Amino acid sequence: MKVLGLLVVGYAALCLFVYLTQRSMIYHPTPPASGAPASRLTLEVDGAVLQSWVVQREGRRALIYFGGNAEDVAASAAPFAAAIPDRTLVFAHYRGYGGSTGAPSEAALVGDAIALFDHLARDHDDIAVIGRSLGSGVAVQLAALRPVGSVVLVTPFDSLVSVGQAVMPWLPVSWLAKERYDSVRAAAQVSAPVLMLVAGKDRVIPLRHARALREAFPAAQVHWVEAEEAGHNTIHAWPLYYREIAVFVR
Repeated sequence: MKVLGLLVVGYAALCLFVYLTQRSMIYHPTPPASGAPASRLTLEVDGAVLQSWVVQREGRRALIYFGGNAEDVAASAAPFAAAIPDRTLVFAHYRGYGGSTGAPSEAALVGDAIALFDHLARDHDDIAVIGRSLGSGVAVQLAALRPVGSVVLVTPFDSLVSVGQAVMPWLPVSWLAKERYDSVRAAAQVSAPVLMLVAGKDRVIPLRHARALREAFPAAQVHWVEAEEAGHNTIHAWPLYYREIAVFVR
């Protein structure tokens, strides 16, 4: 009986630890970028000052890029600028990332994405969004709440709860999760065309999660592209990566 009591206490302690530390498991902020082939956009929002890299172009078309949980989005500026010459490109640093102040959370990141979209919408009529990995959860929620022109989801997932439960099946993840990123639920409110670009050898977010998200959209809304030999962290090296995105947001 005593052993059982110790096991219960230990399990409860583990649950409490996961609950309290989950944001440090999800978010891995990058240091301020030393430079990129772009200018900076500084945006003051509630509780933070956000820094984004901007490749400025003529015209009223733009694109916002939301990166992964440990991604320095400044590194993506040059290849995207070469692939997409006719849109202003904005690479958003989340709170706590790349010189942005504040602490990341789902509510904060989605709110910041909305603020950034609204800022750009003053001068741009057509704004596409790209979300990679964690950023796909931000991009889907933004697209559900604002009239984006098109949505690109790179190595996306159905919900962070679903991913976490698969990784930690012994824990009640649904009860513990503060950060949920429920893209399946948000998908019902997205009216823009969607490109889902997935990695065939994704060991971080298995393809079943992306397939579950695909089923949440009407079939005609989604263009599915699978880089069969790519991994979660190497999909950008797939030879057709930038071309597929550029053609879709054209």
